Amino acid sequence: MDNEKKRSASFSKGLLQSGELYQYVLETNVYPREPELLKELRDMTATHPRAIMATAPDAGQLIAMLLKLNNAKRTIEIVAIDMNREAYEIGLPVIKKAGVENKIEFIESEALPVLDQLLEDVGGIVVYDNTLWAGSVAMPEECTPEILREGRQRTLEFNKLLAADPRVEISLAPLGDGITICRRMH
Repeated sequence: MDNEKKRSASFSKGLLQSGELYQYVLETNVYPREPELLKELRDMTATHPRAIMATAPDAGQLIAMLLKLNNAKRTIEIVAIDMNREAYEIGLPVIKKAGVENKIEFIESEALPVLDQLLEDVGGIVVYDNTLWAGSVAMPEECTPEILREGRQRTLEFNKLLAADPRVEISLAPLGDGITICRRMH
């Protein structure tokens, strides 16, 4: 069993009911088109303690397509807005190798104030990752593993706020750990 298969068998962000089916999606649709540098970055971060926060490869593929469909000129990746540069520094060698370092502005700050400021003038779409929080959003709290409870509660509140916000259209796609796509209504 090669490393990708071992990793998928031990940790799958997919919500499909079968590991074999998720592996099929990855092997036939995602991995053959994944850029080598993205694969390198995914491999580098697979064992990081916060690897659960990484975007699943199938979700990342959809996000990349959405960016192209929207002809996006500016994008905001929340990893580039953080109180700590550590996560950014891990990927920096791959970012440099890809020759896109000049396109990334790391902002050392809490994300919400920066996003509020940026979104005042930015239209387009916003994609939120991990909006199903390992499926725990559908579990009774008493059945939710302790390690997921705090994130589950925050995710439930966040999803409720998005659903009630009349300023946006939303679609929650069950890819990876759930991605919610929002488009500001005019």
